[in-house]
Amino acid sequence: MDVPLVRATGDPTELGRMHGAARATALREFLADDLCRLNRILWHPVSPAGLRPVIAAYDEAITAAVPRLAAEITGLAEGAGISRDEAVLLQIRREVLGYRTVPARGDCTTYARSGSGLPVLAQTVDLNGDLEDQLSVLDLDLSGRRSLVLSFAGQLGYLGLNSAGLAIGLNLLLGGEWAAGVPPYLAIRELLDRADDVDQAITLLHGLPLASSRCFMLCDRRKAAVVEAVAGRLRVRTGDELVHTNHFLHPDLEPFDALNPFARRSSVRRLHTCLDRLAQVPVTASAEQHFAVLSTPPIHVAGNGDIRRERTVATVVLHPTLGELHLRTGDSDRTGSVVHSVPVSFR
Repeated sequence: MDVPLVRATGDPTELGRMHGAARATALREFLADDLCRLNRILWHPVSPAGLRPVIAAYDEAITAAVPRLAAEITGLAEGAGISRDEAVLLQIRREVLGYRTVPARGDCTTYARSGSGLPVLAQTVDLNGDLEDQLSVLDLDLSGRRSLVLSFAGQLGYLGLNSAGLAIGLNLLLGGEWAAGVPPYLAIRELLDRADDVDQAITLLHGLPLASSRCFMLCDRRKAAVVEAVAGRLRVRTGDELVHTNHFLHPDLEPFDALNPFARRSSVRRLHTCLDRLAQVPVTASAEQHFAVLSTPPIHVAGNGDIRRERTVATVVLHPTLGELHLRTGDSDRTGSVVHSVPVSFR
């Protein structure tokens, strides 16, 4: 399928306005689709009126912590012709779903390599909600800092890379209390906007009040790092090669793990499969070789027709030193790659 490319440049409000205008019809249709498909996934339906206090609490937290992104949300609403509450809801949709009322089976297998060879960050994107039709790629220019961001349905952030040579991916981790704060997807966008390298990104991440648990995978030309976050705690590991799935790996955070046993078995299996496959892939591997690692079971997760079940909707290979985002959608062993790029200037 064709994934829309949205190019936007200017100040934060203008970035949002251009994004919203480009995706206006799709965003309004998604909001009207059982309220962003939330009511096709949640066992107990929600309403805009019922969510208003939740949205307001998140809006206040986002505005306080990341004001430039709050301004971009304003622009998104203006450009798409939707309310601010609706624009905020698009950013916090995963937090509204939570993880207690809709048991997650886990999602995403992510890895990074740096040091010798060609730095790479690659991952599957496994989501429920049949969100493949909501994909877009944002090519953003904010005061000369370019970023390529994979986005779903109006989200300002998800994963991507910037023109300083920093790539960021993520995994869902389940634990702790999820509450009003900065959604991890927005946090990734904040890091891409402001950080030149892995170390700067980790410093910025420590200063953000994250709304929910996640794992962040970071990669630049010199270093790869994985940051697990839960309940206000962050733990960092670095290495030349790092692999993560959906269970906590740092011993300090293992007690917080709320992944159900079935999903944990899947997560452990995917972790070991990825490690085994990577051992056969040279450090100079092409994007196509990395797609081969991720494009077959158990790492690639096929759908079964259940909208509540996570499935692989996209597979991404990021080369931060080349400024390249390689994307395949759906069954990535059967689809071709689309490549987007930005010029890289190391700072």
